Amino acid sequence: MASSPRVVAASSPSSMSAESGTLALSPFRHPGEAFAAVQLGLHVACRAARDPEELSLHHEIRRRVFVEEQGLFDGSDRDDHDGDPTTVRILGLCGDVAGGAVRCYPLTDTAIGGGAVDVVDTGAGLWKGDRLAVLPSFRRNGLGAPLVRFAVRTAAEAGGRRMMAHIQPSNVGFFEHLGWYTVGGPVSYVGRPHQTMAIDLALLLRRL
Repeated sequence: MASSPRVVAASSPSSMSAESGTLALSPFRHPGEAFAAVQLGLHVACRAARDPEELSLHHEIRRRVFVEEQGLFDGSDRDDHDGDPTTVRILGLCGDVAGGAVRCYPLTDTAIGGGAVDVVDTGAGLWKGDRLAVLPSFRRNGLGAPLVRFAVRTAAEAGGRRMMAHIQPSNVGFFEHLGWYTVGGPVSYVGRPHQTMAIDLALLLRRL
């Protein structure tokens, strides 16, 4: 088993890291603030969950999207990666209100999960990004791209060489626009068709 990578909080003009010490507000507990943040188009930022409350919020956003809205999972979308200390759980904020989530983590073996088996180049520097979830009311604010970019740069600055992901077919074009490319043909992931995609992290870091 490879040693745990050093995870570096990252920011960029397109997915800025929130520097404020204020904890993220829950859109479920503070619907008024959430509505105002969306309507006013407040500043979008991303950061790793800071404490148990923000971590719980990260998981609740995922549950609302993947369990309640899309029905991809029954009851919970959590798995063993959520208990791994190398997994980075990320929140996307609009103002101080959390509206999206994603996670990323290093891989050390052939990627197996959700019923999909992908033959990829294993070894040091291979990461996976998944569980990209944006609440419906925040999708007009463009939280998806900053969340993806933040996860990608986090992995790159932690020494990642390549990141892979299973992408729903309707989102392939979105990821291609962000610099990802397809790998092989469609696979079955959590019982639904997905496309394996990847991005060269080393190349990305050289461009920064």
